[in-house]
Amino acid sequence: MISVNTHEAKTRLSELLLKVEQQHETVVICRNGDPVAELLPWKKGRNPLRQSQKLKNIVYHEDPSKPLGDDEWPVGAR
Repeated sequence: MISVNTHEAKTRLSELLLKVEQQHETVVICRNGDPVAELLPWKKGRNPLRQSQKLKNIVYHEDPSKPLGDDEWPVGAR
């Protein structure tokens, strides 16, 4: 982990970003000796819109957005 003050972070930003990107280093940016920010390597997440392999074979036989009829509601919710 690298710790730098705000002035040094501003001056060496490109160099610090390279260390984060290539060496997976963490950079803590301090103001008056107190940590205020952290530069971390970006974690590439999965696409939330990609279809799940577990759910891809599920078929809806009805419209899931169709409102329930009066008799389909639980008794306490009528």
